[in-house]
Amino acid sequence: MANEEKPLLIKRYASRRLYNTETSDYVTLEDIAGFIRTGRDVQIVDLKSGDDLTRQYLLQIIAEHESRGESVLPVDVLTDLVRSYTSQAQSIVPQFLAMSFDMLREGQSKMMHNLTAIPHPMQAVPGFEAMQRQQRAFLKTMMAGWPAAGEEGDDGEPDQPAAKREDLDQIKAQLAALEEKLAKLSK
Repeated sequence: MANEEKPLLIKRYASRRLYNTETSDYVTLEDIAGFIRTGRDVQIVDLKSGDDLTRQYLLQIIAEHESRGESVLPVDVLTDLVRSYTSQAQSIVPQFLAMSFDMLREGQSKMMHNLTAIPHPMQAVPGFEAMQRQQRAFLKTMMAGWPAAGEEGDDGEPDQPAAKREDLDQIKAQLAALEEKLAKLSK
């Protein structure tokens, strides 16, 4: 989960080297990506001008991962993003992306809760606990750095609009189907 404290301040020197002000050492883009993955907010500023360069460096980190074949963004999505910079859609794209990632975080948070809170009928299967630990570790890694899903309502469930609940119900149904297939495979 993201730290509530101030973002980690990284200063860019004229030589383009990046300096971590907390540890007083130079860092790479991969180091910065690692800080972000562990939930740390980062702010990158130009030492001389004081300009905030965070967005520029985050985009560079994404571009490097994509160029190494670690593709997360399909070409269609990248194309639509480029189009949004030259159209009226530019005003709604940031809100849409933020809502989409909020829904993803909520779904992952709920899935993590379901993996840990509900006794599973497959617990008697040899190796199930190891598989469950791996699933939790995988989801924890995927969710690293993402804030918690949100506050709970009176029913103990997170408050969410109907559309988000429907998406969550679909995720639950898919998870149940996967669990059913796993149960059949273990017999």
